[in-house]
Amino acid sequence: MTVPGAPVTSDWLALREPADAAARGSELADRLSRWLQGRPGPHVIRDLGCGTGSMGRWLAGRLPAPQLWLLHDRDPALVDIAVAGLPADVAAEPRVGDVTALDATQLAGTAVVTASALLDLLTADEVERLAAACAAAGCAALLALSVTGRVMLTPADPLDAAFAAAFDAHQRRTVDGRRLLGPDAPPAAAAAFGRHGVSVVRAPSPWRLGSADGPLIEQWLRGWLAAACEQRPALVAEVEAYLDRRLAAIARGELRVVIGHADLLALPEVPS
Repeated sequence: MTVPGAPVTSDWLALREPADAAARGSELADRLSRWLQGRPGPHVIRDLGCGTGSMGRWLAGRLPAPQLWLLHDRDPALVDIAVAGLPADVAAEPRVGDVTALDATQLAGTAVVTASALLDLLTADEVERLAAACAAAGCAALLALSVTGRVMLTPADPLDAAFAAAFDAHQRRTVDGRRLLGPDAPPAAAAAFGRHGVSVVRAPSPWRLGSADGPLIEQWLRGWLAAACEQRPALVAEVEAYLDRRLAAIARGELRVVIGHADLLALPEVPS
């Protein structure tokens, strides 16, 4: 996904895609599929912050046909990859622009708004506007893989808690006047949809990474530590030795990491 202040690369998105697919909750996708059965097709699905299209590749086959995916992202190169990467039997169109600017008028005719790893990069006002727009347009929302702030590394290290706290603070930082929700996003989004009369179901979707995930763990770890040190510069004095210990554990196949995420499904009532 890309939103203001949050550049990502296609290499990183490709590396994390299998972990994302394993973490997302199929129960919520099944609930969404049943909800769509009550609506005429084709089903218009807007994927916000689509990145390279991993959500579409995971979700399209779980929903009834026919479908039209509108793939939204600020990065046109990523949108092109996403359009080309969706299943051949799914129609897809690019939408390049700011995903935080959508309103109910633009969502008219949309059956589902979906996103992956996006909510924690938004502000409280942006989440409120998204919930209001979805409710007014009568569309469902499946919002997956929002960080919760829970990180558990095994074996433990005395510095884990300090780096985790600094990272969480970084997730809640202010960027160009926008205070990001970070780990507060899942409950904030659930409350926002509830205020607009939309029922919400939440499910945990943690990454559970082990010896087979060494490259992903390493890249995640480097980014996690960089963000923590940016937020709390005093940690810079500790980071090299800590990273060396963790990289050695990865090389031995010993490091296990659980990274907390939450999925949210908001379902308006189907008109009778």
